Amino acid sequence: MSDKQLSWKYAEEFVVEREDIAQAREHSLELGIEPVTASMGAQLAVVAAAINPANIIEIGTGIGVSGLWLMSGATDAVLTTIDSELDYQQLARAGFANAGIAANRIRLIGGRAEEVLPRMNESNYDLVFIDGDPGSVIEYVEHGLRLARRGGTVIVAHALWRGRVADPAQRDETVAGFRSLLKEIATSDAVLAALSPVGDGLLQLTKLGD
Repeated sequence: MSDKQLSWKYAEEFVVEREDIAQAREHSLELGIEPVTASMGAQLAVVAAAINPANIIEIGTGIGVSGLWLMSGATDAVLTTIDSELDYQQLARAGFANAGIAANRIRLIGGRAEEVLPRMNESNYDLVFIDGDPGSVIEYVEHGLRLARRGGTVIVAHALWRGRVADPAQRDETVAGFRSLLKEIATSDAVLAALSPVGDGLLQLTKLGD
């Protein structure tokens, strides 16, 4: 194992999750849902704490692992979270309640993100987190930047898609979508962008204009 791989492994194992988040992670895996890694979750919490957002919108609720991490950093925020799996959202609701998060700070919207997002108010959110269908990532980012206020942040999970984006031999549609997104973002003057290898890639964008 190379020095970089050792450092990455060390960073991944550095985070100690709260018990409620660890339980939600375990339950997610039992249901076949792939939640954000603990290191990605910790990064979300740090960014949320730094931004101190009033309003967060999340694409992809799962059963609440990423939402719990976001709310651990944004202790006064209202979280709007979208998912097509209503059963999962009910589990997430219970997880938020068990974590002591008031019900009026959580807004669960059931439905396909492609149908829900066009109805959401633009420039209304301080933080947008995207962890939905990877095949729709470009569309989700376009919506995310529309929904974010000027100076707001959009975070995209799995931006290196299981280590495949960096491998030239990988050319499937999902990989191609992430590569197209990253190529466009890298030359955009509408955002400030940073790509971190945490987990399997976390893309962070700050919106510069309306």
